[in-house]
Amino acid sequence: MDIEDQIESILYIAREVSVYKIPPLKANEGHRANEWGDLAQPLWKGRLRILEQSKVAALHFEDGQTGELFARAEYDPSRPSVEAVLDSSRYFVVRVEDAGKKAYIGMGFAERSDSFDFSKYRRSLN
Repeated sequence: MDIEDQIESILYIAREVSVYKIPPLKANEGHRANEWGDLAQPLWKGRLRILEQSKVAALHFEDGQTGELFARAEYDPSRPSVEAVLDSSRYFVVRVEDAGKKAYIGMGFAERSDSFDFSKYRRSLN
């Protein structure tokens, strides 16, 4: 095993993100955060870390205290797994996969500056 395969780099950390259950897309026009219900009542809250290992980046949604993994999404620029919503700069849709099953979740940042930083790092991965 190559040493590069063992090294894990932290590319980005957001201390507070919210995760939302989102409705299926109605048309090919894109997602809107205002259709997700009460944004003050997320499904889950925690931290987001973007980790890179063996040239593969992944978004890790983790408990901020224990580090317990809530969800993971590999980031592949050729198969977009993160998409900005149409009506806000603070919310995104993320495709998560586990055991061959995929789901789409909403992700939101409390602060616009965190969203801006996330977008910057996301673009740097392309």
